[in-house]
Amino acid sequence: MQPTSLLITTCALFVGSHLALSHPLRDGLASRLGERGFQIVYSIVAIATLIMVVQAWRGMPPEPPLWAVGDGLWIVASLIVLFASILFMGSLIGNPALAAPGAVEAAQAPPRGVFAITRHPMMWGFALWAIAHVMVMPTPGQIVLSATIAFLALVGSAGQDVKKARLMGEAWRGWAARTSFVPYAGQLSGKASWAEAIPRPHALLGGIVLWIAATWAHGALGYMVAGIWRWTG
Repeated sequence: MQPTSLLITTCALFVGSHLALSHPLRDGLASRLGERGFQIVYSIVAIATLIMVVQAWRGMPPEPPLWAVGDGLWIVASLIVLFASILFMGSLIGNPALAAPGAVEAAQAPPRGVFAITRHPMMWGFALWAIAHVMVMPTPGQIVLSATIAFLALVGSAGQDVKKARLMGEAWRGWAARTSFVPYAGQLSGKASWAEAIPRPHALLGGIVLWIAATWAHGALGYMVAGIWRWTG
């Protein structure tokens, strides 16, 4: 099998198994195996298919970029990754979408910070991260990998809306009515306040630290130098 075909196949297995186990197969397997048994099976499948993707990615030959990448694209992509990092760090506290105690109480609170931007800040963080990588590394292999990440994040978020509505009932439906799926859709439609969408300190400061550390590690681990490090070296 050609390297690109192998990458597409492993990415399809990773996404397909994740979506199948998260939604149509979940209830049946959980009832037979118990919640703990299901989580073990889910983790094994997720790790195994992720390893397959990583191995296929490592086996990709060098590919020429599909378009020229200059400082302008690097600046835009770096800012997108910074925003994605802020969304991710903000999503770790008070997130009703996470399987954690207090989800119902969190869903009853007014949406503020990153949750006033989108009710799925973590998943949009992953999707924006993937988009930024395509911008500055426009090769067929990177496009396949990034499209896989973005697709799984956004389709998984849509599926999570359905699952959470079933599990949390009115608490989630009320949260969904007060928030938006697409970032800033609430503000642009006039439904939500721009002031409430200002990220809270833990999201802003944590996101900046994550962005600086991750972009530094990008170059330190032998990949392309990214973020501010492209202009400070």
